[in-house]
Amino acid sequence: MSQTRTSMDVEKAFHMTGGVGETSYARNSSLQKKASDVVKHITIETIQQLYLTTTPRSLGIADLGCSSGPNTLSFIKDIFDAVEGTSSQTLLPAPEFRVYLNDLPTNDFNTIFKALPDFYKELRKGSNGRPSIFIAGFPGSFYGRLFPNNCLHFIYSSYSLHWLSQVPPALYDEQGRSINKGNIYISKSSPPSVSELYLRQFQEDFALFLRSRSEELIEGGRMVLILLGRRGPDHADRGNTFFWELLSRSLAILVSWGEVEEEKLHSYAVNFYAPTKEEIEEEVRREGSFELDRVEMFEIEKDGADDMSYGTQVARTVRAIQESMISLHFGEGIADSLFENYGRLVDEEMAKEDIRPITFLLVLRKSMI
Repeated sequence: MSQTRTSMDVEKAFHMTGGVGETSYARNSSLQKKASDVVKHITIETIQQLYLTTTPRSLGIADLGCSSGPNTLSFIKDIFDAVEGTSSQTLLPAPEFRVYLNDLPTNDFNTIFKALPDFYKELRKGSNGRPSIFIAGFPGSFYGRLFPNNCLHFIYSSYSLHWLSQVPPALYDEQGRSINKGNIYISKSSPPSVSELYLRQFQEDFALFLRSRSEELIEGGRMVLILLGRRGPDHADRGNTFFWELLSRSLAILVSWGEVEEEKLHSYAVNFYAPTKEEIEEEVRREGSFELDRVEMFEIEKDGADDMSYGTQVARTVRAIQESMISLHFGEGIADSLFENYGRLVDEEMAKEDIRPITFLLVLRKSMI
């Protein structure tokens, strides 16, 4: 029987590559940083408005899906500076900051914690030596409760909510065979039921996420969520499925070389879904705990790093995200040749057609009872 994965398997195995090595998420998350920087002014504006309307003595903030790279501490510093600056301008007392960093239990929290002494030292330089900031790790899936009732003012999540709690279980028949054979995600050749299964899984997960966060946020609390999405109703639109199709092709090359069993490729699927604006809005309306204050759709400009092509940069980013699941399913040892092929295919396809994934920024406000 082919190996299928439950939500528990995903929770145990899915994590960004830890540490600070060449293939780590810490060294390969510049594309995500670029996206969060594009909308940073909205994030800052949201936390400033929240602070001015609530003026808390103790400000509770959570970063959900924080991973372990420099982006997490960069976000905290931005928030800290924005609130401190606003308190100085308005002569309001600066609050203490309670910052909760969340990711799955397999996340490399140690790399974050090791960076904290230098981070605190850096904060002291710009705040008269008195940063009252308390940072803690909260391991666990955000598809469910994480924090006590009404303890948070602001929740941030960047590039995490397109990851589902599990691969839709009904993708596999009773013998464990995939109904989406040959594809690791939705494609033009997928049966229509595949996109329906992914949509249903997203709806269940996102509703649970919203319900859980509504318990943890104060009334009027805000969330800023950044996630991948798609423009229109076609689930197999190029901007959304392109990179998964190329990963499928890269795995197929390894099958042709005899490095990967064909059946392993047929039974692999990703726990990913890129929703439309309408699907997001419908779920927020249906769940009912939040008002959707703002929705922005944007693309990231394509440019390679100084020392590598765009395809290599994308391959390293995808490897830092997917290697844990690929190694679990296919075994150790294929990553180097897999992502070398992948980077080459991305460069070849990008030379023919400039494809840019769609990103959404959502600002949600917890409804008043």
